[in-house]
Amino acid sequence: MTMETVSAYPKIRTFDNLKSQLYGQLVLPQDEEFDKVRQVYNGMIDKKPAGIAYCRNVADVIASVNFARDQNLTLAIRSGGHNAAGFGVWDDSLVVDLSNMKGIRMDLENNTVRVEGGCLLKDIEHVTQAFGKAVPTGIFSTTGIAGLTLGGGIGHLSRAYGLSVDNLLEVDMVLSDGNLVTASEKDFPDLFWAIRGGGGNFGIITSFLFKLNDAGLVQGGPMFWHLEDAEEIMRYYRDFILSVPNHIYCYFAFLTVPPVDLFPEELHLKKMCGLLWCNLGDLEDNDRYVQQFRDLKTPALDYVGAMPYQQLQSLFDPLYPPGMQWYWKGAFIKELSDEAIQENIKHAKLMPTANSTTHFYPVNGACHKKSNEDTAWAYRNANWSQVIVGVGPDPENKEIITDWAKNYWDGIQPYSMGGGYVNFMMDEGLEKVKATYGKNYDKLAKVKRKYDPDNFFRVNQNIKIT
Repeated sequence: MTMETVSAYPKIRTFDNLKSQLYGQLVLPQDEEFDKVRQVYNGMIDKKPAGIAYCRNVADVIASVNFARDQNLTLAIRSGGHNAAGFGVWDDSLVVDLSNMKGIRMDLENNTVRVEGGCLLKDIEHVTQAFGKAVPTGIFSTTGIAGLTLGGGIGHLSRAYGLSVDNLLEVDMVLSDGNLVTASEKDFPDLFWAIRGGGGNFGIITSFLFKLNDAGLVQGGPMFWHLEDAEEIMRYYRDFILSVPNHIYCYFAFLTVPPVDLFPEELHLKKMCGLLWCNLGDLEDNDRYVQQFRDLKTPALDYVGAMPYQQLQSLFDPLYPPGMQWYWKGAFIKELSDEAIQENIKHAKLMPTANSTTHFYPVNGACHKKSNEDTAWAYRNANWSQVIVGVGPDPENKEIITDWAKNYWDGIQPYSMGGGYVNFMMDEGLEKVKATYGKNYDKLAKVKRKYDPDNFFRVNQNIKIT
């Protein structure tokens, strides 16, 4: 039989065929565990994929991509499963699940760490903190490194060291044709530019190489005031965080104090405002910055002190377990005018559940060292990335938390820059995606056309090819 005769036969594949190619597990709808494993972090998401491939290595990822492409199956990519819009699963799709790919390799000589695409932040911090090092990532240790980084990556170390993508040196990724490439400033530079903020539009990242930074013992923790003090605290904060050295970090929040032992009983379920600190360097010297807020108004709660960075990262994880209902909205903010502060306070007073909140993450400092053109992340001139989240355990409150988040977002739009952080978006359509990327959108579409001309990777905040 000649090769020509073999290649003329039509490709007929079944899930059994894919299963035989995988080192990992393939879970199908008829399997007992299917309903459990199709769940993601956001309990508001209820998708039923055609199958879930738990990849153990790069070969499994390549096999899954080839199978989905050849069978004309929609493909979804799941790492930590934290995606706000639930893009880690999709109806009638093949889910490529990376959660078993958790390899981590430290290179202290070159001050780098290579992590596989299934790592959660806590997996990475467990390794790096043994050496007093960290990668700038997010604020919850249960978040997946892949989705967080591909969206840009903001968190406690952003002012000191920049975004996650600012510390990214290279990636290994599987493209829509099944090929594995390594993208960096040197190799595939256009692709490397696009993935630094452009989301999962271009391929599946199997490993990331990051630069390491110093972050061992930090001065961190929460500081709360009663809601009637919010205007005074917020006005002081807006000027403070734009003028202090980059190693000083705190984000401002409106919140309801959870009824848990971590907090004094007299504050339980009270609506409050607060700061969450993460200061690097000399603890005694840093205390003079924290003291400014103590002198301004005595906090009702002050838990700021020395702690390992790893502890700070996981401090509030128990308050937000998987499966809660989430509705997200995001905005980039350049200035917090008195009018904007009043509008925020108005909506904060209406927080509908104990878990609903809004945070103002500062993205100045080291984040401003790059321009909007240097990476796909397009809001280098913003000073805050605001997230508004309606959250609660009860599905019956789905509409209540959704309406609150939407109304809040509508109210602050006159004071925002028009776009929002891609990791803080639900499935909101093309115009919102374009607003997120601004002038970078057309370049992203050009890279998309080059590397994914058929829009194979489309279960995401999708870059449309025109």
